[in-house]
Amino acid sequence: MERRLFSTEGRFVMQDRLWMKMRGMLLRSYGKLTAMHHRLWITLLATSLISFSCSRTEKDAPFQGFTTPANFPAPVYDLARNPVTSAGFELGRQLFYEPRLSRNNTISCGDCHLQTSAFTHHGHDVSHGIDDRLGSRNAPPIMNLAWHPSYMLDGGIFDLDLQPIAPITNPVEMDETMENVLQKLRGMPAYTRLFEKAFGTPEITTARFNKAMAQFMVMVVSNHSKYDEVMRHNGAGFSPEEAAGYEVFKQQCNSCHREPLFSDFSFRNNGIGAGPNDDKGRYEITLNPADAYKFKVPSLRNLGFTAPYMHDGRFRTLEGVLGHYEKEIQPMATLDPLLKEGVHLSPTDKKNLLAFLQTLNDTSFITDRRFAEQP
Repeated sequence: MERRLFSTEGRFVMQDRLWMKMRGMLLRSYGKLTAMHHRLWITLLATSLISFSCSRTEKDAPFQGFTTPANFPAPVYDLARNPVTSAGFELGRQLFYEPRLSRNNTISCGDCHLQTSAFTHHGHDVSHGIDDRLGSRNAPPIMNLAWHPSYMLDGGIFDLDLQPIAPITNPVEMDETMENVLQKLRGMPAYTRLFEKAFGTPEITTARFNKAMAQFMVMVVSNHSKYDEVMRHNGAGFSPEEAAGYEVFKQQCNSCHREPLFSDFSFRNNGIGAGPNDDKGRYEITLNPADAYKFKVPSLRNLGFTAPYMHDGRFRTLEGVLGHYEKEIQPMATLDPLLKEGVHLSPTDKKNLLAFLQTLNDTSFITDRRFAEQP
């Protein structure tokens, strides 16, 4: 859990962890260095100061609103209804990292959706919420949401402008009410100023809260992987192994994990079985027996940062996922017909496919300071 320092107005300020760690380490060791090493220490400190300064100037660059990447389709989200503005995005980002959205002011959205893990809860099979309560699912990534026709792994929410209410009111996530959240924010002058800047007046309402959150989330776009550079003909090219893996992908995976978002956003039963929680997925929303054990097809983007895999996080590695599709699919009444015979790959095919999947990792996405908690 990250430590937060609070000002007299209650706004938290989180120092740049990398800078503070480096600075502290250097200062602690300074007195032990020889005269010769003092010059090295000064050089390192100067370099870190330059990096620190450059990292701060990124957020001061001119605001670029939402744009559709060249190799992406038109977004599904209605941006005309809630256009992204600099002030709205800034407010949404602040709210995303605000622990006061939870009952005891300890859990923010960013605690279960970590940017360094492509906004997933890395390393947890199922996510931990307030009071360290366990949920039943692995937190899905917040990524390219403007193209999703529905939200949550079961598709239970159809509008991004409503989505934040679900984790806030869920008893094992934030366990709070919207009215209490709004009352907390109304008592903080910093937030009344931010809402006024974003919406013209200082009123803090549920609709404005959700719109600001949505403005931040639609901006969280991942589209700078090696795959994207190849598709946009920006000078990058696949290695022979990656190119062979791309062919395997198109033959074996593309029917569900459609390019360029690498999901068709349908709901399918992939034969993983009931699991320890007997989570029936889409059925819990529709109560239609034909939807039992179906979950939204996840995107394959950024798999290098989002382990473990599946809705309950049962697989720690991609090799484990491929092993499931090859020989562990459980016959079920609602099993996707495409999987009834399994997916059989030669050792070379597996190696090449895994190489291609690595081209979907977007390191700029997980380090983009626009999406990070701001001081």
